[in-house]
Amino acid sequence: MRAFSPVYIPVGVPTFHLESAQRQFELSAELLRGVDERFAVPEKMLLSLDDLRAYLDTLSPDLIVFQNLTFANAAYMSEVLRRFDCPMLLWTLREPVIDGGRLRLNSLTGAYSAANTLRAFDDRPFAYLFGSPEEERVRETIGNVTKAARLKHDMRGLKMAAVGHTPQGFGFGRALDAELMNAFGVELEAIEARELIEKAGGYSDEECAAYLEKTAAATCGLDKTPEKNRLDHARLLKAYSDYVRDRGVGALASRCWPDFFTAFGTPVCTVLSMLNDEGVAAACEADVYGALSMWIGMQLSGEPVFFGDPVSLDEGENTITFWHCGAAACSLARRDTGAVVGVHPNRRIGPAMDFGCEAFPDATVFRIGREPDGFFRFFLLEGEALDKPKQFIGTSIVVRTDNGAREIVEESVKAGFEPHFVVIRGRHAAALEALAEMYGFEVCRY
Repeated sequence: MRAFSPVYIPVGVPTFHLESAQRQFELSAELLRGVDERFAVPEKMLLSLDDLRAYLDTLSPDLIVFQNLTFANAAYMSEVLRRFDCPMLLWTLREPVIDGGRLRLNSLTGAYSAANTLRAFDDRPFAYLFGSPEEERVRETIGNVTKAARLKHDMRGLKMAAVGHTPQGFGFGRALDAELMNAFGVELEAIEARELIEKAGGYSDEECAAYLEKTAAATCGLDKTPEKNRLDHARLLKAYSDYVRDRGVGALASRCWPDFFTAFGTPVCTVLSMLNDEGVAAACEADVYGALSMWIGMQLSGEPVFFGDPVSLDEGENTITFWHCGAAACSLARRDTGAVVGVHPNRRIGPAMDFGCEAFPDATVFRIGREPDGFFRFFLLEGEALDKPKQFIGTSIVVRTDNGAREIVEESVKAGFEPHFVVIRGRHAAALEALAEMYGFEVCRY
């Protein structure tokens, strides 16, 4: 897959104040290259349709930042839209001087002209920004839109895997391969859990020794797990690791119960934990859109994310606790305990992860939601992950939300969101909103 290609298209006409326009052009180019060094920038301002066409001939954009350096009529935007269909940010500049004299840029009128044309072309979604390149808000907005466009580009190269089917009553996690491809450009393949269990059962202890050592090094207390379960975990980890490597899988949603308890005798929880630390977004209970939400969060933060259910609400602390049976990445564990290994809370079989997650001052909770009519929406909230010990057997993280926790729970339950959410280190709601806008999805920000 070719590299992400963002481009800067600064247009104008020579009848305005070109000294002011040139200064804005230079500052804008510097800002964009600071956001992403891959930004294509023309050698000069594009002050005629011929200049624009010659520049467009050199491009294959994945994001367009279209800027009116001065007023330019709708023909400039029409020429761009005729050639390309990709995410776009329309950027308007402030008038540099208001002194009763000459209108130097008239960028804003040009933006209205360009936006009117965008609406005429199938009502294409676009982001909009008003401000000068020296403004921090402008830099932040361009950074978030660029992150979102890069995510959209990279998703077209993502292969996901569904390992087995969702358990009865967990249909919210199912996805059709054609639906994922159409909505996100993601390839989805499927394999039965039975196939990986059979693979795992065929390995010798010697073949799996390195996988057992890897888990022992990443965790605390694995030696307390019965030997048979430790060895069977290593077999499963090798089977999953070989599969994702051989098939080029970047995210997977795996069936877990009851099969891995009844048919294999050892849970898959710690296997998924290890995969998450190796950069493969791995969700349990076969939740495909949960796994895709994890993958997006991992791209934004550059590290594993927490996947779990909202299980507890504390109005006094204004917190929501997210928990799951024990598949959280080891690197998320509190430093004072480390990644403790325990047993599955219901089946009482290990190894499964059993720890509270470390605190971080900025957190985003995210979910790709699918409506009954097939449309998608994004759940978003921001807050802080608190310094809290393990709340229940399994893995947990406690998030103090920026807005009222009880109201968030009440409103999102009434809205019918799925019960699995992703907790991401850092504040990424603005980038995720930009991504939703590019897809035309609804944003539900709490």
